[in-house]
Amino acid sequence: MEQDLEDGVMLAEMADEEGDEGALEDARASLRGIKERAARAELEALLSGEADGNDAYLEVNSGAGGTESNDWAGMLLRMYSRWAKAHGYEVTIEAYEEGEQAGVKSATILVAGPNAYGWLKSESGVHRLVRISPYDAAAKRHTSFASIGVSPVVDDTIEIDINPSDVRTDTYRASGAGGQHINKTDSAVRLTHVPTNTVVACQAGRSQHQNREMAWKMLRARLYELELQKREAAAQALADAKTDIGWGHQIRSYVLQPYQMVKDLRTEVETSDTQGVLDGDLDAFMGAALAARVGETRGSNVD
Repeated sequence: MEQDLEDGVMLAEMADEEGDEGALEDARASLRGIKERAARAELEALLSGEADGNDAYLEVNSGAGGTESNDWAGMLLRMYSRWAKAHGYEVTIEAYEEGEQAGVKSATILVAGPNAYGWLKSESGVHRLVRISPYDAAAKRHTSFASIGVSPVVDDTIEIDINPSDVRTDTYRASGAGGQHINKTDSAVRLTHVPTNTVVACQAGRSQHQNREMAWKMLRARLYELELQKREAAAQALADAKTDIGWGHQIRSYVLQPYQMVKDLRTEVETSDTQGVLDGDLDAFMGAALAARVGETRGSNVD
């Protein structure tokens, strides 16, 4: 970045001397890009948590509200998938339960890449949408809720002891798009850790064996995340927020009607670029939340 900065400044000086406005604008764009890279690098320096560098499982669940909430859950799944792909992360769908008419009831994706958990961990909580429902013939404004849960992928260097007798295993037929075996065999696997009432499911594999192996990895990740939460002062508040996907528990509001605004209720960061956010432009919100977790402060307006 230092070398790019020197080159950018030199280009700007030469363009200014020669009166080349096009080259000068190119230099400005280059310097703005360097500034953004430096800001992101500064934030990544804060990713010093025990599991921040790990891959992450991101789970979305729709709240009460039927089709509207299912559609909102589907929008969130798309939003995080686009954010991940824009940053070079690999996204794999591990579990997917379609909504009855639209969207999804629940889904889990694996986001693989450096610091995936560190960036995504602050997204856990309830997300609120206000819009004119496309499913309402009267064109009335609706409020919908969906929850996001994020867990780190536990690698072989982290020991997680699980008593097999504490885990209940259920098999069922997978749903959604798939190969020729979909909906024909009980290949999907659901594990329930009875002491903590932690439930994970996987249907991405072609066989029950593959899904069972992945489900155990997901269960270890969820239990490890629970342990990490216990170590943080805000863990109980986060757990309480996840128990009720509705009013009073949301961490971020997405208002599309009667005005355009996305606002994080924890950091006060807001923007009127709602479409950009829904297309995956989440860095400002993640950065502010990350800084807040380590006691830093950031501006409240990203316009």
